[in-house]
Amino acid sequence: MILFKNVTKVYKNGTKALDNINIRINDGEFVFITGHSGAGKSTMIHLLTCEDTPTEGKLVVNGVEPKKLSRRQIPKYRRGIGVVFQDFRLIPTMTVYDNIAFAMRVVGKGGREVKRRVTSALELVGLSHKAKEYPNHLSGGEQQRVALARAIINSPQIIIADEPTGNVDPQMSIEIMKLLNTINKNGISVVVVTHEQALVEAFKKREIRIEGGKVSFDTADNAASEDSEQPQRGRVQSND
Repeated sequence: MILFKNVTKVYKNGTKALDNINIRINDGEFVFITGHSGAGKSTMIHLLTCEDTPTEGKLVVNGVEPKKLSRRQIPKYRRGIGVVFQDFRLIPTMTVYDNIAFAMRVVGKGGREVKRRVTSALELVGLSHKAKEYPNHLSGGEQQRVALARAIINSPQIIIADEPTGNVDPQMSIEIMKLLNTINKNGISVVVVTHEQALVEAFKKREIRIEGGKVSFDTADNAASEDSEQPQRGRVQSND
């Protein structure tokens, strides 16, 4: 679960990036966060990944307040969040297999478990045949799928995808979103930050729009409002 409660973020130069944000994302939800450049989307990611802290308000992620963590506790917290970046951030001197395995090795996982889980992740993203290739031999879409496999390898509770389709063609954009949808069906919360409205409309998930550091639109609120306006129907009472 992700909870932003009256969260405001003001930078040292006086810029108010977020202004009294209130958002709740439940376990297992798939949510698009949309908005123009400078709206505050990147600041939200930085708060979620503990790269920054709120100036005011309360942020809770998976039952933890990141602001209260010590430096030693932050790495463990981050293992509960898989991040997929627009620019892939793969290590060019490592093979596809080792780029994915690296995320497990740094947390001390053993060789047998690494092999099993990396093999499974490669199958999920359709890149088993590319395990020994290096990133510069892959297309943009393939590199993004490697990045996605790396993000899920430590079984995070949340996946944050920051403009995951920004460097791939339209067809591959759909494939990446389908993979994220499959991951979500396994109970992992997925938060996709994007400016591509066509994808939002195609996949019909919850959309939270940020404008000027504020929530300007949330389809969850709209749905709740529509439900409240429906006439109440009588219910048949069970005798069980």
